[in-house]
Amino acid sequence: MAEFKKSTIVAREFFIQGITSDGRQFRPSDWAERLCGVMSCFRPEGSGGPNAHLSYSPYVRPTVLAGVKSVVVNEQLRELEPLAYHFVVNFAKDNDLQIVDACLLPDAKTR
Repeated sequence: MAEFKKSTIVAREFFIQGITSDGRQFRPSDWAERLCGVMSCFRPEGSGGPNAHLSYSPYVRPTVLAGVKSVVVNEQLRELEPLAYHFVVNFAKDNDLQIVDACLLPDAKTR
């Protein structure tokens, strides 16, 4: 019988949605890609590689949720680089963007 080990690491994520608290769409339209581009250098040790600058960080990545541009932020960023984590959170607060605690699940095709 196979033995399964329960992971002690819990993937905690939150979404920054491109909608202000009063329901308006945030501009510019490429805000999520810009924010994630700035954060692309923050990644797990050893995962850089020669073309790392061409991809988003696994801790801060753009997505679209229910037709709304969003950014998925993994809270492990806080441990890796607290200032970067606070930069992302303060970006959302300063621009009055909605923050939702959640966890992004993989598509059925990739499971």
